[in-house]
Amino acid sequence: MIELMILYILLTHDLTMYSIQKRIQENFCAYTNPSFGALKPALVRLEKAGCITSSKMMSDGGKLSVFYSITKDGEKNLRKLLLKPFSPNPVQFLSDARIKLSCLSFLDKDDKEEVFLDIKTNALLHKTNAEDILSDEYTPQTFYQRMVLDNAVCEYKNFIVLVEGLEKENARNSK
Repeated sequence: MIELMILYILLTHDLTMYSIQKRIQENFCAYTNPSFGALKPALVRLEKAGCITSSKMMSDGGKLSVFYSITKDGEKNLRKLLLKPFSPNPVQFLSDARIKLSCLSFLDKDDKEEVFLDIKTNALLHKTNAEDILSDEYTPQTFYQRMVLDNAVCEYKNFIVLVEGLEKENARNSK
């Protein structure tokens, strides 16, 4: 997901690595916080793939800085990353879904609808799995396990409601 966040951040401005990290924190820190050490390898991968370019310029303070910008291939890759199917891992799904929802302004109406459907389908699957474990009389759970499973069910229900609200807004804005 770090590549997705980098490409999304670079849509509006050419930025240095430090500025990219700062913008990622500003935009996504409520649900993810990739380390600065993860940023450089991601930038290298994106540049090798032709998704971004870098150029060296003197900053206002007279220091040589590397600025990154997104390419047309980078925009195509951003769309591809936003439409990529989710991981079956529930923890990874929630993190990835939040990031994708935050970046949906880049997509057109139909692509947004595809992402909404994918998110709702996965959230419903994970919610059902948690409910099945709770209702299985042959799988004994401690009080704490039941509370955590109940919370997961509520979280998925709320997430589905959020996505349905975003779907309605998407439909309203496209008329």
